[in-house]
Amino acid sequence: MSIDRPLRIGSVRADPGLLLAPMEEVSGPAFRLLCRQLGADMVYTEFVNAEGLVREAPDGPRRTLHKLDFTDAERPLGIQIYGASELSMEQAAQIATERAPDLIDINCGCWVSNVALRGAGAGLLRDLPQMREIVRRVKRATHLPVTVKTRLGWDAASIRIVEVARMLVDEGVEALAVHCRTRAQGHKGPVDYSWIPRIKEAVEIPVILNGDVTGPESAAAAFRETGCDAVMIGRAAIRHPWIFSEIRHYLRTGRLLPPPTPRQRAELCLRHLRLGVDYGGEREGLVGMRRHYSGYFRELRGAARLRAELSGYRSVAEVEARLRELAASLDEAPAPMAPAA
Repeated sequence: MSIDRPLRIGSVRADPGLLLAPMEEVSGPAFRLLCRQLGADMVYTEFVNAEGLVREAPDGPRRTLHKLDFTDAERPLGIQIYGASELSMEQAAQIATERAPDLIDINCGCWVSNVALRGAGAGLLRDLPQMREIVRRVKRATHLPVTVKTRLGWDAASIRIVEVARMLVDEGVEALAVHCRTRAQGHKGPVDYSWIPRIKEAVEIPVILNGDVTGPESAAAAFRETGCDAVMIGRAAIRHPWIFSEIRHYLRTGRLLPPPTPRQRAELCLRHLRLGVDYGGEREGLVGMRRHYSGYFRELRGAARLRAELSGYRSVAEVEARLRELAASLDEAPAPMAPAA
């Protein structure tokens, strides 16, 4: 299957358009680089709190500013910011622009209560004039392309995504990513891809589909059935970083790649750890990997015990030794699988 509409956002060119979603405490530099190496066309930072970024004292801890860090090897890359205040968002866009990413993305889709109920993220779907003002101020603050990620609506009774798309285009937004659930659904319940063609009919900017793209066949169906310009993958990439190369292969050949063996899982986990250590040092590399062990080993018997063991180590040498031991013990034949949950 060929995609005849490669993604274009400013200087970004991506074909077929496989994007790693911005994910809090997940899409850090090591994971972004790993996904780029495995076939992701574009990646995003974790979503960055605009007010925290603006308020961070120059001589204090730089926890929020640190989220803007990236390397050229990760490009193309978007910095995603979120907030309820147009002033903070404007200032945050200025700070983010100084880092020279490929685009600035505005989070209008985060559903968690401590974001949405404070008027940020998906909370902006209940206040479209404020969403418009935030987009306007961010556009004013940067020369970079500005994009938006949002949801279908606050709940099933208030889906206005086509109206939202038209409004965003009027304000100069250059691409729109839509998680095809409402804020009320969170990550539960069925996605509704039927809105993507309706949005495509209403606007001419790229429309990116997000939500429940779990493998090559679902990605191909999303492209084929909705006409989307790209797919954005989040949770499935945590569980299975190979998803990008597998989708790319399937779209090109129509054939599925064999699943990674247990040995390959152990080897990629070790590679991921080393990238994290190279970037952030030993402590940061170890802590960051704790969120990923379950994805690498979830299909192995004793996965929970192995995850707890790896998370308990306090040095990279210990983790590396255990992963090398594990890789050496696993041949290319699939290991016994854990019973289905």
